[in-house]
Amino acid sequence: METMGISQFKARALKVLDRVAKTREGIVITRRGEPFAQVLPISGSDARGKMGSLADTLVFEKDILSPLGKETWECSG
Repeated sequence: METMGISQFKARALKVLDRVAKTREGIVITRRGEPFAQVLPISGSDARGKMGSLADTLVFEKDILSPLGKETWECSG
C-alpha cells in the first residue's frame, strides 16, 4: 500500500481521495515517518448501506402549511 506524508496529503487531499475512489487502493498517511491514518475506499455493500441510506424516506405533502390531523399521529389521549 502506498504511503504519503501528512503535509503532502493535506496539500492534495481532494486529488488523493478521488484517486482512492477510482483505483480502489488505499493509502497510508504518515506523520514523521510513522503510520498515522489510512484512507480506504468504501466497499460495495458498505457504500450502498451508508451512502444514500435515507433516500426515499421523505414523504412529500402537497400542503405543508396545514396540520396533518390527529389520525396521522400515533398517540393516546
